[in-house]
Amino acid sequence: MTRYVTKLYERHLEPSGITSTQLAILNFIERHQELTMNELAEMLLMDRTTLVRALKPLQIQGYVLTTRHLNEPRRHLLSLSPSGCLKIEEAMPLWEAAQHEYETEIGYEHARALRNDLLRITGAL
Repeated sequence: MTRYVTKLYERHLEPSGITSTQLAILNFIERHQELTMNELAEMLLMDRTTLVRALKPLQIQGYVLTTRHLNEPRRHLLSLSPSGCLKIEEAMPLWEAAQHEYETEIGYEHARALRNDLLRITGAL
């Protein structure tokens, strides 16, 4: 089931050139400007290595900027570039289309219940 849902979202997001995980990364950075890698990994419930693999292309493409922390030069802060904001704007309608297809297939109430259960399990609700 998980692989099916992932493929559905990836199919819709393909024209944007980013994955659903990368879109989540961009959204989290947009909402919480200047996050450290560890903070972002914790928020996304990802291990740091997996995050680095997903984040690297976003940095190379210039969507995510990395700067040194003023008081702690060994810490790096992640922020969204203007092109990163534009990438979110480009990808969100595609994500919404995927969400609509998913909810149409399994039913809105069932999708909402699953989403709430997952948010409750992860402590995000």
